[in-house]
Amino acid sequence: MDSHEDVNLDSYNEEQVRLLEEMCILVDENDKRVGAETKKACHLMENIHKGLLHRAFSVFLFDSQNKLLLQQRSSDKITFPNLWTNTCCSHPLNTSLESEEEGQIGIRRAAQRKLEHELGIKPEQIQLSNFKFLTKIHYLAQSDRIWGEHEVDYILVLRANVDLNTNPNEVKSVQWLSLEELRALFENPKDWKFTPWFKLISENFLFGWWENLDNLNIEKDKDKIYKLGF
Repeated sequence: MDSHEDVNLDSYNEEQVRLLEEMCILVDENDKRVGAETKKACHLMENIHKGLLHRAFSVFLFDSQNKLLLQQRSSDKITFPNLWTNTCCSHPLNTSLESEEEGQIGIRRAAQRKLEHELGIKPEQIQLSNFKFLTKIHYLAQSDRIWGEHEVDYILVLRANVDLNTNPNEVKSVQWLSLEELRALFENPKDWKFTPWFKLISENFLFGWWENLDNLNIEKDKDKIYKLGF
């Protein structure tokens, strides 16, 4: 796969450019592993238009009051900077630990790693067994002329009271919102702008899950891949 080394990265944040060399897991539309590529290659629209698809996850973290933690992505981010989104959205790496598929354990490890990296949440506050895997979403979204997302996205929900220490290179701001507060923001966004995947998941699934946090059916959709936004 051509990773387009001629894309000029000089104007981007140095740390975010470094992270582009991480290796993501390539999959087909059935989430079967087919290889690995750099984060850079996976997020170039020219490659996405050719069908390049990678594995990802989205975490929805609720506190004991059933408020959802949202983050505003840092202005340093290469894709979708400054947009509000769910608690954490990232990719498992192509390593033995994070590519392990039984019980979504690799995805859970990646989510735990990134929650600490982005939000400073210590692993002991979010045990791997506490993540509830609900389903997978296949979506495509363009950030700008060069960059975008094309992912099979594992949806993870957990409830925990956590201590935050946000990484400004990743996160610009955070906000805990009730179901009613988020629903009102979707109806009247004001200055709030949301990532495409968060809007898709919210419009199709989130509020139904939210209303049933104490009795989530984790078996219902665990074998499905919902194709959204195409």
